[in-house]
Amino acid sequence: QVQLVESGGGLVQPGGSLRLSCAASGITVRLNGMGWYRQSPGKERELVATIVGGGTINYAEAVKGRFSISRGNPRGDAKNTVYLQMNGLNAEDTAVYYCKTSIYGRDVWGQGTQVTVSS
Repeated sequence: QVQLVESGGGLVQPGGSLRLSCAASGITVRLNGMGWYRQSPGKERELVATIVGGGTINYAEAVKGRFSISRGNPRGDAKNTVYLQMNGLNAEDTAVYYCKTSIYGRDVWGQGTQVTVSS
């Protein structure tokens, strides 16, 4: 069974940084497409960043230059972890952040982690 568990969210001041983690089980992260999404109150869930098995990365325009998606060291303890480094955070980044993958055409989501940017 595939499971995704996000962590690393919290309260941060504008301009600050956070690193989110998505720990995956039941899949090999370096072979699967992985994505980070977010949802703010009253808004639809939106894509933040994706990384596919071959390593190609895409970012939403709103986060380009500020956010960075990466995979853990394939030979280390974090080999099945995907990260989202978020720098230069602002109030518009406040949302619940979700990790997602797809297995045999079925989307699998984590439970989400709250990120709040406020002074």
